[in-house]
Amino acid sequence: MSAIDLRSDTVTRPTPEMRRAMAEAEVGDDVYGEDPTVNRLQEAAARLLGFEAALWVPSGVMGNEIAIRLLTRPGDEVLVEERSHVVQYELAGMAALSGVQPRVLSAEDGVLTPAIIEEARRPYAYYRSDATLAVLENTHNLAGGTVYTVEQTRDAVAACRAAGMRVHLDGARLWNASVALGVPPRALAEGFDTVMVTLSKGLCAPAGSLLLASRERIEEARRVRKQLGGGMRQVGILAAAGLVAIETMIPRLHEDHAHARLVGDALAAVSGLRVPPVRTNIAVGVLPRPDAPAVVAALRDRGVLATAMDARTLRLTTHHDVSRADCEHAAGLLLETLRG
Repeated sequence: MSAIDLRSDTVTRPTPEMRRAMAEAEVGDDVYGEDPTVNRLQEAAARLLGFEAALWVPSGVMGNEIAIRLLTRPGDEVLVEERSHVVQYELAGMAALSGVQPRVLSAEDGVLTPAIIEEARRPYAYYRSDATLAVLENTHNLAGGTVYTVEQTRDAVAACRAAGMRVHLDGARLWNASVALGVPPRALAEGFDTVMVTLSKGLCAPAGSLLLASRERIEEARRVRKQLGGGMRQVGILAAAGLVAIETMIPRLHEDHAHARLVGDALAAVSGLRVPPVRTNIAVGVLPRPDAPAVVAALRDRGVLATAMDARTLRLTTHHDVSRADCEHAAGLLLETLRG
């Protein structure tokens, strides 16, 4: 029996429909803007999220870093929640690639409120960096898949505008937020200067993300993508899977959310663990002692793959390639491991 892989929703494999679409994809040279399948995907994503234009990029990291480059100048500050992906998992990309530094803010559930943003404001001083950009993350990975509601999004964006900042949305799992709230994705993307969404987290596409913005910004983003080595050629083979992903995979995400709640209930049944509410497809358990790597190793020996986010934090992520029966079995083994 193969392991039940709950490390991430990036481990999903393309569906049979995706593989057929990839094999049959009409392609061209995307560096010249001539790949018809890429163009169809970009146009579909722009309509879905309410923007003028979109750009396919190989990864979510590249999408985020292009956005930061477009919206800042060297020497600026970027306001972010302290556990945000752009701080924790992008290898200081904003400093290395754009010459800007993060100013991290603390929010218990990862959601930057107007009060937190307002408190971060500082009067102008010529010797101090200006905070010109804020990055919000929806859903928030390290906070346990927490969600900005439409109202929270609107209020946070308004607070950033009042502070004179541009706003980027790291929406790698925005599809999950949309399904959890029962609102269209564009309702959660409204008001941002740029938005990044991922096709390879939960939607089963083998690779690819999309950056959305105005037509003018997307033209500049295309130049930055090329500079970063992201100009690919007959990439319609991958974009074909992305089209299938946004057309067929979003409506089923509620299944992943239900499975994550099942796993979260198992974590919550263990005395001493702190378990944030499971809102989407991520279940997190904070251990009372720094035992997370040892727990992950013990689970692996029992056929369950999980992630230690740090010394005390376990993360288990549900997705298309694990069934309810898989998650029930994993939950039982999780209980035995944590209580044993």
